[in-house]
Amino acid sequence: MTWSEDSLHRWLCKQPKAACLSGSQGHDAAVLKTQMGRPVLCVDSCVESVHFAAGASAKAVGRKAAGRALSDLAATGAKPGALLLALRAPAEARQKRLHDFIRGVGEMGAAHGAPLVGGDTTCAPGPCSLSVSALGSYLRPGKPPGRDRARTGQLVAVTGPLGGSLLGRHLKIRPRIEEAAWLLDLGASALMDVSDGLLLDLERLARASGVAVELNDVPIHRDAKRRARSTGQSPLQHALCDGEDYELIACLPYKTKDQMLDEAAKQCPGLKIIGRVRQGVGVGLQNLEGLGSLSSGNIFGTLHGKGWLHGTRKN
Repeated sequence: MTWSEDSLHRWLCKQPKAACLSGSQGHDAAVLKTQMGRPVLCVDSCVESVHFAAGASAKAVGRKAAGRALSDLAATGAKPGALLLALRAPAEARQKRLHDFIRGVGEMGAAHGAPLVGGDTTCAPGPCSLSVSALGSYLRPGKPPGRDRARTGQLVAVTGPLGGSLLGRHLKIRPRIEEAAWLLDLGASALMDVSDGLLLDLERLARASGVAVELNDVPIHRDAKRRARSTGQSPLQHALCDGEDYELIACLPYKTKDQMLDEAAKQCPGLKIIGRVRQGVGVGLQNLEGLGSLSSGNIFGTLHGKGWLHGTRKN
């Protein structure tokens, strides 16, 4: 055995105590100081050979694991408060690699006001995995945003270009915490992060809200163009289906369009209006070039299998 749980615990207890902790450092449960607003909770897993390659930088993996959970907080407009990490590793894992996983989680959390305050470690056969739980606070009055709150007539926007994330951006998540706050100030009622592909995530949002999304523009990342040179797919197909972009989809009142565009250069330089919310069901692709096999025409309908679905083969 090349790592020791006891040694890891001793190392953890020597780390600086998070300012949000009221209880003891290293206790089995973290007791936090009183939080303002309504509690927001989420959890995300990051598994070797699924979310990261076996040889990937452990610190980068830790930052990604934390970033995935923080991105979910962003999609609720929550203020991040604290993180928990459940780390699983086989007996042959190197102790330093585990330290770096933990450091990466802690660094990403601290950068967004959510220190790592506790968790669990397990030695078990199989791939390494990091499950990060995030605690945040929703400080606004009224209903929080959700994927089921898109309304007919709203604009649909995304906070940045998409596609090609596997060229490296999938390990460099930047949770859109500040952008989410700005979008909520503009009246966004529905928010969702793009983790499994724009088409698939838009379909989920449309289904939950009982509406159709008419998609007529897609910001394409330069990485999508690079991937397209070797895959036989178009840059647009990569932008629509690759996933792991962690940009936010937002549905906002049409009346905010001018203000949104005026403020975007300062508040969210990558913002792009990509469509409208309509009556109907599913996602419609309108006047987009480079779709390949994704569409047989400009008709609304449900687009199955175009993105990342756990338990099925990736298309």
